[in-house]
Amino acid sequence: MRIGEIAALVGVTPRAVRHYHHRGLLPEPVRRSNGYRVYSVRDAVLLARIRRLSELGLGLDEVRDVLADDAGRDLEEVLGELDADLARQEEDIRARRRRLAELREGALPPEGPVSPTLARLLRAMPETDSAMAAKDRELLTLLDTAGTGEAFYDALHPLVDDPEVLALYRRLDALADAAPDDPRIGRLAEELAALVPDAVLDSMSEPFEPSLEGVGEAILADIAPAQAEVGRRVMAALVRKHGQRTTKRDGEGAG
Repeated sequence: MRIGEIAALVGVTPRAVRHYHHRGLLPEPVRRSNGYRVYSVRDAVLLARIRRLSELGLGLDEVRDVLADDAGRDLEEVLGELDADLARQEEDIRARRRRLAELREGALPPEGPVSPTLARLLRAMPETDSAMAAKDRELLTLLDTAGTGEAFYDALHPLVDDPEVLALYRRLDALADAAPDDPRIGRLAEELAALVPDAVLDSMSEPFEPSLEGVGEAILADIAPAQAEVGRRVMAALVRKHGQRTTKRDGEGAG
């Protein structure tokens, strides 16, 4: 048989046959004096087995292991791993469909598809034209992409119903053209830090650092200097508070 004939017999393409040769799955057959390959029935049987194993979802390296018999891996072992991988894929698909269903049940926030927990928080937030409120929504979406836990967003819900929050956003907006030493900064930072629920700090499994390198610096660079100074002071206050709460819990646990 020529390459086209064995390919047609097994139901693959000549290109696939050549690829199997290249990958070492199908031995090169003898060639005639004119250079054409001549395939035997044994070659066809082996090629058919390669096709069946590939259709099961095995990668070519796994197919090679199975074909190696005693020198390779047992077929049952390979099929067991394949079945486990397919089970993981099925669960992943089910989880994605559950998330899609939750998103479709409620109106999507303007930020688009986010985690169900953040979507509930964003939908609950009051409408406002505050520029700083809009930036906070963007930041929450960024944190969601980074994998922030549900407990963090749940802990923010009390702020949604607090009328003082919108007033603080307006005061932050008013600092857009202010100097970084504006006298309003200190008092505003204190009020913002005091407003953050303890549950927000408790939801953070690891202590956050006051360092403003990297992401933190990029976030502050995106707002006006006076607003950035408020952010630095709020973060410093929350770091201190987080440390005090952690120390207190550790002390109670030791007692």
